[in-house]
Amino acid sequence: MTIPSDLRPGVLFGGPSPEHDISILTGLQAARSLSAAAKEVTALYWSKAGEFYAVDARLEAVAFAEGVPRGATPLDLVAQPEGGFRRKNRPMPLDVVVNCCHGGPGEDGTIQAAFDLAGLAYTGPSLVGAYLGMDKLAFTALAAQAGLPTLPRVAVTPDTEALPFGPPYVVKPRFGGSSLGIEVVEDAATARALAASSPLLKDGAVAEPFLVEGRDLNVAVRTYPRVELSAIERPERKGGGGIYSYAQKYLPPGGGGLVSSPRELPARIPDATAERIREMARAVAGLAALRSVARIDFLEQGGELWLNEVNTIPGSLSVYLFIDPPLGWAGLLAGMIAEARAERRLFSAVGADGTALRGAASVAAKLGGTAVSR
Repeated sequence: MTIPSDLRPGVLFGGPSPEHDISILTGLQAARSLSAAAKEVTALYWSKAGEFYAVDARLEAVAFAEGVPRGATPLDLVAQPEGGFRRKNRPMPLDVVVNCCHGGPGEDGTIQAAFDLAGLAYTGPSLVGAYLGMDKLAFTALAAQAGLPTLPRVAVTPDTEALPFGPPYVVKPRFGGSSLGIEVVEDAATARALAASSPLLKDGAVAEPFLVEGRDLNVAVRTYPRVELSAIERPERKGGGGIYSYAQKYLPPGGGGLVSSPRELPARIPDATAERIREMARAVAGLAALRSVARIDFLEQGGELWLNEVNTIPGSLSVYLFIDPPLGWAGLLAGMIAEARAERRLFSAVGADGTALRGAASVAAKLGGTAVSR
């Protein structure tokens, strides 16, 4: 599968999210890769303030360090039929938008809803898949209901009196796609204090048991032309404990980006564990309506395995995990784009023929107590 040379793709990155900077890195990688295959690539920068701009796809990351780069052209996003991105009220011809936004409205269903209303084809999760993947509490409840092993996970508020399991606890944002805002605490009082004070937890917090000897095991899934799984990785936690933090993933000297972060790939794990991870990952792909490419994260301790969470727009789109055979950016993006163009959401008003309206009593009569049943 290849990218058509006459394709007119846009690549969206940035956004009003704590993961803004990492989204830029992923977006620039995707834009640079598409530029090698397509004649015309439009880089769409979403600022921290929520504004959209067209920028040069050849820019380096440092150009965005202080905000909107020089030479950026303001855009409008019109969420209605024949809408989409517009420059000075003139529509921009885009065949597909490659969504590289991590966290916030780029990954929680907000931008997906706008694209659906505008009739734009886009990669990444659908509205439903995006919101479900972003809500850690809802995702865990759904997985547990389906019989998949999960650690207990509960909501934490400043009024939470006690937690239904013992310490230590991992406290994390209920709605978030990275390690930002995650803390390991020793008591419920500290968990409550974090829920009340941390700006990264203002939309909600959850707590779960911290596995002192636990380790992370991750696998990526791509859904087109069929469900395919990547190699399994074991990210290396600094010092062998704690959590796999944002700094370890992305910041030098230990991190420097997910592609170059220290990891064991493929992970040296028993065949039975690997097979169980693959089995659970395939189940999650259907259960959570995964689309495009996603990374599914597991926790393991003493041979026991738990499903942790799903990242519906993973850093670097998890391209580095597809090593057998090597897929590369071009192969990954080709499948994502083909799927997006084939599965564009269409709305229909079939059945709304006016019959109920013509036969209805006056609105005043209905306000007087006649209920509308459906």
